[in-house]
Amino acid sequence: MNYFEQELRRLFGNDADISDKRFVGRAFFGKLTVNLRVRVEFVTLGTADKYEAIKATVINRNDGPVDALTLRFSDLLGKKMVSNQNFRDGIAPYIWKYGDKIEWYVYNPTKADYDQISRALNDYFNVFREPTQEMEQSGHNESGLTMQGM
Repeated sequence: MNYFEQELRRLFGNDADISDKRFVGRAFFGKLTVNLRVRVEFVTLGTADKYEAIKATVINRNDGPVDALTLRFSDLLGKKMVSNQNFRDGIAPYIWKYGDKIEWYVYNPTKADYDQISRALNDYFNVFREPTQEMEQSGHNESGLTMQGM
């Protein structure tokens, strides 16, 4: 298991809302609905071997990509304070590859950080999931209006 797969397993290994999970190389694949799949991977934003974001792509199994979203760790987690004197103002988290070594640079995310990343991705996935039976039974349509008010 490579480092990226290990990190993706931390984010999605226990996620009950995604089925048919596959961890392949640097990517995670899962099933959102009957026809929609998701691909999640760590990505660079212009600097080689500096993985500052995570990208999620929703894929229709028949028609291909539907939508994609890139979430920067700095936007999700902000700057993190560390004991390293070289980063007195904190550091925006990212994974880096240096030679054969791959790891979070200076700051290691906490369980709360992983949970925050997972929540943000699941909020995005929820846009594409089928409405739950609870929502349908509550009498709300997609715009949030009650059926009685229509």
